[in-house]
Amino acid sequence: MFRTLSLFAVLFCLSGRFWAQTTIEPVTPAGPLTVTPSGDDRGETDADTATKSPKQRVREDRTIWIGTGDLLQITIYGAPDLNTESRVSGAGTISMPLIGGVHVAGFSSEQAQQLVANRLRDGGLIRDPQVSILVKEHASGGIAVMGEVQKPGVYNLFGERRLLDAIAAAGGTTGRAGRAVTISHTAEPDNPIIVDLDYMHPDRSPTGNVEVFPGDTIVVSRAGVVYVVGAVNHPAGFVMENNEKVTVLQAVALAGGTKSTSSLKGAKILRRTPDGDLQEIPIPLNKILEAKAEDQYMRAEDVLFVPISAGKVAAIMTAQAAVAIATSLAIYRP
Repeated sequence: MFRTLSLFAVLFCLSGRFWAQTTIEPVTPAGPLTVTPSGDDRGETDADTATKSPKQRVREDRTIWIGTGDLLQITIYGAPDLNTESRVSGAGTISMPLIGGVHVAGFSSEQAQQLVANRLRDGGLIRDPQVSILVKEHASGGIAVMGEVQKPGVYNLFGERRLLDAIAAAGGTTGRAGRAVTISHTAEPDNPIIVDLDYMHPDRSPTGNVEVFPGDTIVVSRAGVVYVVGAVNHPAGFVMENNEKVTVLQAVALAGGTKSTSSLKGAKILRRTPDGDLQEIPIPLNKILEAKAEDQYMRAEDVLFVPISAGKVAAIMTAQAAVAIATSLAIYRP
């Protein structure tokens, strides 16, 4: 009996030492994200976010940072009373039921979801909150599409944004649209990029369909015009559709060909130089038509002038007069 009591006493002491040496660590809820707004909620300042270019504000997964003025739809699964829509204030915060203001400007949707979930959990409102945040309007990130498009304006595009998507949102291009498209970023207005885009055959210029970002300004250029005047059948200005190059022979063909009184040797192109001076470029149209000279390309705003040949006019008038006299003699022969 004594041995049994001694054994229990030893076991009791050992168990006491074990419990004394074993501490139970409290389970602490996950805190807010390390990338948190301003001092208490944020590691990145407003100035840091403001100076980011649109490309820098787009991550590898193409997520866009939330900005002031954006309209967010917040959904708390299992707690429909907490669902709300809130517009990001000028201070970068949204107002949520029960938890008040949450600073979300400068974060992606995923990061903002975690911030709201942390607030709900830390406040003891929901044990395991499942939060979804959808950016319904990018008020600070609309894409402005200007120039030769059907409906110029600012458009909010969601998901992956490409140049052709933005142009399509503006109703497509007009008949005067050129291939040169200028894209300016908000943070880099002095460094626009110019891409060459083939609207008629987009598959031929896949590199031109570049990605665009919120805040970008897209300007579709106007196609060039060449003019053909003088001794041609239909003098007019002709649009260089899709900014395709136009040769002298093509321009003459667009003008319905030359007249019988035209001076093919005296044709010339009138071109305005960068200094504003008018330059005359002789064009041997007679040799080009005979394939004895190389056909030349015209530039936008060039004027092809085909003069009238005084000799041909005189010859034609003489021939017409001779025909008239001969006809009158035949009719009035006594």
